[in-house]
Amino acid sequence: MATVNDALKFVQDPHTPKVGLSFNGKVVGNGEHIPKAETHVTPTLTLPTPSGVYIVVCIDLDAPFPSFSFLGPILHWFQSGLRASASSTPSTSGDSIGTQLTALGIPHIVDYAGAGPPPGSGPHRYIFLLYQQSGDFDASKHAVVKEGQKVGISKRIKYDFAALVRDAKLGEPVAGNWFISN
Repeated sequence: MATVNDALKFVQDPHTPKVGLSFNGKVVGNGEHIPKAETHVTPTLTLPTPSGVYIVVCIDLDAPFPSFSFLGPILHWFQSGLRASASSTPSTSGDSIGTQLTALGIPHIVDYAGAGPPPGSGPHRYIFLLYQQSGDFDASKHAVVKEGQKVGISKRIKYDFAALVRDAKLGEPVAGNWFISN
């Protein structure tokens, strides 16, 4: 999967395995509209049967405007080291999809930034892709700032998603999800 169009097709495909996504306990359905004010906390991710270690990438496809997205994609999150939380048990209720993924003690590569379409913009599409992390993945090779620091907008805009997938050797995503916000 080398392009943002491929990534969008992947998350919109009804057969794609879904990574559970929730903000403050509110589960996000695939393609659901979420007010941007509700997206400013780092989301909780879940998987039905996690095995191994994962990487999540979140991008906004529509910056600054869906009809004129010359600044896109914008990288909203890049986190490695996600694994099943030791204190998490698989959910049997309808409020989430499986076991929570956490990156305890592992700093982000690019910190999570909530939705931020400008006033007057139509809804933006935010896609989340979950990849299996290879044993030789080196987060320091992909950091755009020093470990654990917040990343400014200038390092997020016009992000080369294809280069990220290629250079980080991410392969094909194992699950995805997306929402729209404005």
